[in-house]
Amino acid sequence: MIRYALLVRGINVGGKNKVVMAQLRQELTELGLENVESYINSGNIFFDTNVPRTKLIEKLQSFFERYYPFIQSFSLMSLEDYEKELRNLPDWWNHEMARKDVLFYTEGMDVDQVIEKVNSLELVDEVLHFGKLGIFWGKLSEETYAKTAYHKQLLKLPFYGNITIRNANTFDKIGHFLKQ
Repeated sequence: MIRYALLVRGINVGGKNKVVMAQLRQELTELGLENVESYINSGNIFFDTNVPRTKLIEKLQSFFERYYPFIQSFSLMSLEDYEKELRNLPDWWNHEMARKDVLFYTEGMDVDQVIEKVNSLELVDEVLHFGKLGIFWGKLSEETYAKTAYHKQLLKLPFYGNITIRNANTFDKIGHFLKQ
């Protein structure tokens, strides 16, 4: 059995794309996933399965197409993926900052194009790390946050509608749920 985190983009945000997490957990259990859990109401789902990753992605895409057509992007990671990423994080990720977020790449995304676009941004009081799972983005000052590329330009980038973002606390919780 492999333990996975499924991070769904754009549900239960601002009253749009409502998903009842208890219902989703039940449906995913009926789909054959085991020990299905969720954390907060924003699309953080954890489960165990023996289904090979490629087949699992296809199964999830078909499921969402049929039952939740507004869910078009998700990120899937195993405990092994998470732990590998954790070992390769830069030192700054472990220090206090105004804000820290992870922009998770989603299945089928052109990661090289995303990295190229983000690398072209002019950073203001912010630091980046391009990981295997996503972009780790730190904002150094709350006072200058409104001037950062993250705040001013991220929404305008073509890939924005396909990434799923979690803050540093949620990233830590993902690790906790994956280890259960």
